Amino acid sequence: MSADVVLAFVLVAVAVVVLAGWVAERTGLPAAALLTLAGIACSLLPVPVVALNPSFVLAFVIPPLLYSAALDSSLLDIRRNLGTVISLSVLLVLLTALAIGVGFAWFVGGATLAVGVAVGAAVAPPDPVAALAVARTSGLPVRLVTLIQGEGLLNDATALTLLAVAVAAETGDGFSTSAAVGHFLLAAVGGIIAGGVVAYGVRLLRHVAREPLTANAVSLATPYAAYLLAEQFHVSGVLAVVVTGLIIGHDAPRWVDSESRLQTGAVWRLADFLLQGLVFLLIGQQLPRILHGLQQYDAVTVLPAVAVTTGVLLLLRPLWLVLAHKLPAAVHTRLGTARGRGWAANALTGREVVALSWSGTRGVISLAAIFTVPLTKADGTPFPLRSLLVFCALVAVLVTLLGQGLTFAPLVRLLRLHASEADQAKLRNEARSASVHAALIRLAEIRDDDLDTDPRLIEHMREQLHVRLRRYQSRLDTLRAAGGHAASTSPEYEAGSRIRRAIIDAQRQELLRWRDAGRLPDTGLRVLERELDHEERLLPRK
Repeated sequence: MSADVVLAFVLVAVAVVVLAGWVAERTGLPAAALLTLAGIACSLLPVPVVALNPSFVLAFVIPPLLYSAALDSSLLDIRRNLGTVISLSVLLVLLTALAIGVGFAWFVGGATLAVGVAVGAAVAPPDPVAALAVARTSGLPVRLVTLIQGEGLLNDATALTLLAVAVAAETGDGFSTSAAVGHFLLAAVGGIIAGGVVAYGVRLLRHVAREPLTANAVSLATPYAAYLLAEQFHVSGVLAVVVTGLIIGHDAPRWVDSESRLQTGAVWRLADFLLQGLVFLLIGQQLPRILHGLQQYDAVTVLPAVAVTTGVLLLLRPLWLVLAHKLPAAVHTRLGTARGRGWAANALTGREVVALSWSGTRGVISLAAIFTVPLTKADGTPFPLRSLLVFCALVAVLVTLLGQGLTFAPLVRLLRLHASEADQAKLRNEARSASVHAALIRLAEIRDDDLDTDPRLIEHMREQLHVRLRRYQSRLDTLRAAGGHAASTSPEYEAGSRIRRAIIDAQRQELLRWRDAGRLPDTGLRVLERELDHEERLLPRK
């Protein structure tokens, strides 16, 4: 493929990603499903099709997506729900892979348990990129988003390690049960250690990488460093990236300055938007290639394989969640999924179980994983049913990504599980008020300790803080009066925000007039615009 063709494909792909985002924003449909359908449509047209390269996807595409998702996650929330997260990301993945393996061995001609476990391991983990792309647009409560995040971030390490074990068992590459267990534990522990080492190294660089552009460069390189370090020691690179992101996301507010934080956040939002779009397009484009490889099998082999794969995925997850939900509190305590007497209050409700059951969206990681299955075994014979395994993985991805993706938001609305905007706004304004109180205390200390400071300056700052505090308190009073049913706003609050934005717009227009009249150079305009942009971002939204 020539450079011109590659460039044309990239431009068309970006255009499709932007168009799908625009349609999703106006229709409420998930962009992930729209982009997958667009990829299928493109694959049927006479345009260049990009074949999925599993090594490239796992090494260059997945690390930044996982790292960005980990940065946006809460280490404390995941630790608070660690029992449930481990139940979904480890136990359910293992059980799903084993169930599909048994189903293949029983119902698919020519398949062994190891072959079935291989495809089961590939499709068992919900893709964090796909699942979060659906969950975040559905207005789920924070707790359910945390569970989906935690599961999606941690389950890939389990699945990819199990896939390697299954392939080794089928190819006869020195497989034994004890070695498989040891490999699994080594990969997990080694991935955690590698992630911690990279996170600590990034923390040491904070004094060197203080300039925003340098900080951005370090941030973009971090997931690749974690993945590469882990792969060099043959441990879980995926888990290393996730652990690095969780630690840095938790610690960064202590040592990242405001300008670097704003720029880095903008860079990662853009990277997420483009990479996620390209990933879902890539999924859809694989359909013709995979269908071509399926021609060597008859319907008697294909239909049971597809039925076992999709049936286990769609039925086992809700069954697992329902059974776990029905377990007595004493069993949860022994499993580590409870927190003493607070288990009943923290247990999932029936509606939350239903929503979580339908959130198991698979994505590009499943396809990349199944494409890593070798073409031949150690003795040179073809790997059994490889093309069929790839087709089953694609069907699982399409069924969950399109079927669950398109119906998840309506299901959430039907279950009335939307996050309470009023409660979130109330919490934010309580935190804002607390931060202003801390600022007033610090200002009083400065006034008492630094006698050379002009008292008028101190008084001016104190008045500004009190104005801000009164605004937050007014907002809180309105939210409390609403009873938590809606994020209502008072006319005064809305008017104040509208006036402040109108004032900032007037300042921008005046700066543009100065620039157009030749009185202000463009470099000066950009500096002053950035100041106004930061001022506008300080205006509370709710």
